[in-house]
Amino acid sequence: MRVVVGERLGGPEVLGITERESPRPGPGEVVVDVAAAGVNYMDIYQREGAGNYRPELPFVPGAEGAGTVSAVGEGVTHLAVGDHVAWAGPGRSYAEQVALPARSAVPVPDGLSLQVAAAAMLQGMTAHYLVTSTYPVQEGDVAVVHAAAGGVGLLLTQMVKRRGGIVVATTSGGDKAELARGAGADHVTGYDTFRDAVDDVTDGTGAHVVYDGVGKDTFDDGLAALRPRGMMVLYGAASGPVPPLDPQRLNSGGSLYLTRPTMFHYVSDPDELKWRSGEVFDWIVKGELDVRIGGTYPLADAARAQEDLAARRTTGKLLLLPGL
Repeated sequence: MRVVVGERLGGPEVLGITERESPRPGPGEVVVDVAAAGVNYMDIYQREGAGNYRPELPFVPGAEGAGTVSAVGEGVTHLAVGDHVAWAGPGRSYAEQVALPARSAVPVPDGLSLQVAAAAMLQGMTAHYLVTSTYPVQEGDVAVVHAAAGGVGLLLTQMVKRRGGIVVATTSGGDKAELARGAGADHVTGYDTFRDAVDDVTDGTGAHVVYDGVGKDTFDDGLAALRPRGMMVLYGAASGPVPPLDPQRLNSGGSLYLTRPTMFHYVSDPDELKWRSGEVFDWIVKGELDVRIGGTYPLADAARAQEDLAARRTTGKLLLLPGL
């Protein structure tokens, strides 16, 4: 089978495609023929060895995908050959086939394409846990959603609106601003003006929550845009890591809350994984949640896909399609 491999850490050029023997399922595992693999910022962090994302070398990127079960290991009873499944987290998804823990593979319902399932899995469940668990949005809450035209941002905007929240969305303007409005954003502004926009919307009171996947470039203004006892939810660092923070800033800002969540702590329990993925898939099938696929690439173009994502040349979700 073909697989994307990084022999060393570094830029996109470290990724190359090679042939490997097809995997066989161990006990409690399934092998899946990959129909689509998601491209995410965490793949870039892994390739660069940033923070906690330093992999053992050589490494196969990719934390998300969807496909068809082709083999079932000993002890697996809830999945069978031919089932459509999706996953987020086990890794090594930039390949024609992957071996996964069966408990990590969730069923893809009839009526949902494997490409859309792959596009919705990681980012959809990220948006889900952010609005339901990290900061449960209530009717009338004002939420800042950064990078609202991105994969998480578009889904997060829609989910905040589902819960009755008011979205102040940031984009770089142009078509991205229109995409954010189309997702339901109440107010769309730039990254350098969102504090003023929040002041206008709240008459100076501040936002209830800031959902920040950008990091360094937006963090300081995000803290300043919060109302007393507001919450900064820092779930990513697309512009770079946030510098060390003196906790007294949270005090002086109004007894603020700061959290740095990651999805895997919200889906480690199989029942919670099934609940989150099931709700996201159900909303999509019913037409209540729109998933935008911003670009598809052959497996051999994994480096270009990561370059496009890092340069913010894209909107929505990027996918690698091993069948191309």
